Amino acid sequence: MTVEPQRVRDFMTKSITTVTTDTEVMRVINLLVQNNVSGLMVVNESGELAGMVTERDCIQIALQVGYFDEVGGSIADYMSTDIRVVHPDDSLMDVGELFASSPFRQCPVIKDGKLVGLIRRKDVLRAITGGAWFSQQ
Repeated sequence: MTVEPQRVRDFMTKSITTVTTDTEVMRVINLLVQNNVSGLMVVNESGELAGMVTERDCIQIALQVGYFDEVGGSIADYMSTDIRVVHPDDSLMDVGELFASSPFRQCPVIKDGKLVGLIRRKDVLRAITGGAWFSQQ
């Protein structure tokens, strides 16, 4: 019997809300709140991942508003571009190790240069609690 590790593709979220680089900042903040998510993926006009905006980024924007009494502009001015990405065929265990050793709560899943999903800490926990951490072949 061979034990095969589960893959990102088996637990990633495929239906994700994205925004484009020119989306207005307050619209992004509203989407975070309305969709009850901790971050949104930002794509360019070709659908390629350009960055990510998180609750932390939005709190920094709010602080800036408080200090300078100004807000606005596109999310491209505020998004994080230094992000980790994973592939659908990556081992879920490897992604679990990434989450355990870093502040990342989610990672975009990229295939052939395109955003195809999102894997979150919650998805790794779902694999563990669902008894599917390993599949048996």
